[in-house]
Amino acid sequence: MIAKIERSANLYRVLAYNQLKVENEKGQILFCNKMIETANGHFSAALLAQSFAPYLIANRNTQKHTLHISLNPDPKDKVSDSRYRQMAEAYMQEMGYGLQPYVVFKHTDIDRSHIHIVSVCIDEEGKKISDKFEKIRSMNVCRKLESKYGLIPATDKEHKQNHKVFCPVDYRAGDVKSQIASIVRYLPNYYQYQTLGEYNALLSLFNVATEKVQGELKGKMQQGLLYIPLNAKGERAGHPIKASLFGKNAGLAALELHYAKCRESLKDHPAKPAVKSAINIALKSAGDEQAFKKRLSEQGINVVIRRNGTGRLYGITFIDQNSKTVWNGSRLGKELSANNFNDYWNNNFSAEIKGTVKVQSKISTSNNADFPVEEPHHLFDFLAADRCEDGLIEVLGGLLPEGQGEDYEEQNFANKMKKKNKRRKKN
Repeated sequence: MIAKIERSANLYRVLAYNQLKVENEKGQILFCNKMIETANGHFSAALLAQSFAPYLIANRNTQKHTLHISLNPDPKDKVSDSRYRQMAEAYMQEMGYGLQPYVVFKHTDIDRSHIHIVSVCIDEEGKKISDKFEKIRSMNVCRKLESKYGLIPATDKEHKQNHKVFCPVDYRAGDVKSQIASIVRYLPNYYQYQTLGEYNALLSLFNVATEKVQGELKGKMQQGLLYIPLNAKGERAGHPIKASLFGKNAGLAALELHYAKCRESLKDHPAKPAVKSAINIALKSAGDEQAFKKRLSEQGINVVIRRNGTGRLYGITFIDQNSKTVWNGSRLGKELSANNFNDYWNNNFSAEIKGTVKVQSKISTSNNADFPVEEPHHLFDFLAADRCEDGLIEVLGGLLPEGQGEDYEEQNFANKMKKKNKRRKKN
């Protein structure tokens, strides 16, 4: 089942839209909670709106006060009216709206029946009801309802939708700029990350890297981003492309705003302890790097590792595909820093990591090419096209080797920025 939550500043319009379905015999009112009843059981949009009037009058400063939620089971699910009522009541209770007035409409104007819930997100005192982590909580509630009522899980459907949006860049297919655009324009809408390093770790899963550049232009210092296509081994496979060609959302200013927003939302994010717990469990049961990655892969967590030219591990990032959050190891805890993992795997060191047992590393410094192919977790199969041999990209120190390409305009831009930067340093 998929839930869609929309907010509006026009309650009457939302009620009228749903009531029109009823009047045209393409829907019905299934359930009312804390709503004014009528003598004959019939309603109009105006009568329904009266139940919400005290809340709107008390509203302090919430502009989009109206909730319009649709719950959409799989078309193959046969859900009775009584079951729809139970599901709607359970969903609203779990989402924190159980004490609010709301009305549940059933729509039958298309092949699959589904329900719409109309309510307000302000309480009797006019305060806004918290919508913190709303999307994650909604998905979790949907999974519970699917399990409780035996509905077809929506995971596969969501995966197919993601596949349409996010595909790893294939430089051999041509039109690289368009491929990168389809990724960088939309990633901020789905993923949360706080630094350029975490952003690069996420981009690496899609065969893309980004680099911040700066230089002097007409006497003023300028900063910008370049996006670089990679091959399946994480090596540069084309010339840099200016972020401005992908729109404002792909640029440095928008990226820094996204960092700031994510720092706030990730402070007490419920995914953090879950990811940390999964890492500790993987360390307990995995004796080497390959097994560790495979354990986390099974839990829906990608591991992106950065090593310098000597093979030293200097960065490790965890990407939780369940919550769409990106975590640098040290941000999860000092015990999960890159230095600890480097000692644990590369120095044959018996590392004590919080929440784990002492385990002697079974591998010496080795090349990941020796690792067999790993099967990706079903939640992110769309990331699996032409991965490196261990199934997960590893970004190897520096900004990647030179590649071939024909976009001379983009290359000239990068060269000019570098030259200006060198002149500025000399002065």
